[in-house]
Amino acid sequence: MKKLDNREQLNYYLKEYQLESIFNKSLIEHLSLYSFDQGEDICSQGDSSQYLYILVKGKIKIFTSSSEGRKLILSFKTPLYLIGDIEYVQDVDIINTVEAVSPVVMIGIHYQWLKKYGSEYTPLLRFLLDTITRKFHIKSNFLSFNLLYPVEVRLASYLLSISFYDSDAQYDGGLSTNRLGDVADLIGTSYRHLNRVIQQLCAEGLIERTKESIIVTNREALSTLANHNIYE
Repeated sequence: MKKLDNREQLNYYLKEYQLESIFNKSLIEHLSLYSFDQGEDICSQGDSSQYLYILVKGKIKIFTSSSEGRKLILSFKTPLYLIGDIEYVQDVDIINTVEAVSPVVMIGIHYQWLKKYGSEYTPLLRFLLDTITRKFHIKSNFLSFNLLYPVEVRLASYLLSISFYDSDAQYDGGLSTNRLGDVADLIGTSYRHLNRVIQQLCAEGLIERTKESIIVTNREALSTLANHNIYE
């Protein structure tokens, strides 16, 4: 994580996403920009939560871990998205791990300033209420629906999410074969079954597997298989 000392860029994002009315003058004075590298954790499940972050550039991956260490993907998000809002309202530790899938820029503010200048500021409170309500609705749908999809749909969606970021034409990632064990956990399947599905998609010409990585070769067909992406 790097703190960016660029008020002009901060003001640009506030205007671009119509956030100027969400924060009062005192809160804006304590807003900062932060950048995260691809693959860097923005926050980790179980850690103490201290900042409210607003995703304004890039793509993030959100996943949860069980007590046995198994991981399950919840979603991928692009701007505009909040991190630390539920934790701030409920005064709890980080609920899910958030990782940067591409280079990411966040607006951040420490909870102490939210409590001091925003605890009675209606526009901010309404904004938090709206976003948290939407999150609980989406999570409910995921837990009851997404895991019912076949593994090939889940894998196709995962590959699309990590391989493309529409707001950055230069970003075209791939999946390292060293991470297939993690991916199996994330999409809720076994390593052996994941490999069978990868072989199937390779045979159909949707992806290509090399010694080091898996690359999407037919984005349109993969998107159709993925039901346009169940994770986004």
